[in-house]
Amino acid sequence: MTDPLQAIIQIESKKLLFPPNSRYHGIDTATLKTPDERTIVYLRRRFIPSPQRFAIIQEHRVTQGDRLDNLAALYLGDPELFWRLCDANAAMRPDELTETIGRVLLITLPEGIPVAQNV
Repeated sequence: MTDPLQAIIQIESKKLLFPPNSRYHGIDTATLKTPDERTIVYLRRRFIPSPQRFAIIQEHRVTQGDRLDNLAALYLGDPELFWRLCDANAAMRPDELTETIGRVLLITLPEGIPVAQNV
């Protein structure tokens, strides 16, 4: 019998259908054959982008009680975009961004989008 989850995951393009607001949107998958001939589909590794790939549009100074999902909702319009704050601030662990009161968080445009220059 085929594992239904694996059947759903395996699609022809080898990309999982994560929504556009997911940090995994557009990440490729790979497969692994086990010794017992099962095929396991997994998500390829996602690397945190270089901070130079982000255009800063605002800063936020962390205060007592700040939560990353609330900050993402406030600044980015979607609490599920908390990972963009992590990427822009080179954080592997989301909680580290709000642990230190007074820390300045960078609020940026999505990766690779430059700030418009006045012409």
